[in-house]
Amino acid sequence: MIVFLKTHPQYFNEAIRLAISDNQPFAWRSAFVLFDCIDENDNRVKKQINTILNCIKDKKDGHQRELLKILYKMKLNKQQEGIVFDICIRLWEQIGKDPSVRMTALKFIIKTANKYPELLEEISFLLQEQYLVTLSPGVKNSIRKMINEVIKQDE
Repeated sequence: MIVFLKTHPQYFNEAIRLAISDNQPFAWRSAFVLFDCIDENDNRVKKQINTILNCIKDKKDGHQRELLKILYKMKLNKQQEGIVFDICIRLWEQIGKDPSVRMTALKFIIKTANKYPELLEEISFLLQEQYLVTLSPGVKNSIRKMINEVIKQDE
């Protein structure tokens, strides 16, 4: 599918429309494939950033993860960064969410906090043990490594 989309770019806009739709299971699969087909700050995705931001909250876990991964590759303006940061905080706080969604949300939170260091103090409460309790030991370990990197950068 990735090879097809890369060799047939005329279908890219259709793949984007499908990725932001509710046509499951094809929508999340399309988002999954798109992630591997786009470049950093891909011009073909830029015009859909706001649409992705507007629909991401209503998607199921795996679909949210794949849309976040697409957004992670994009250069967002300050308003878009604020929206995705808020979405990611809400996803991270939902301890019953799929761990991969939460971890992707945390990566976005940390990316934003690294860009705006004043946020580091504001997000410190998100790194408390209560948010890690439902995660497997391997995921907890990965998250602790991410957290330790943030702490080192803040010192």
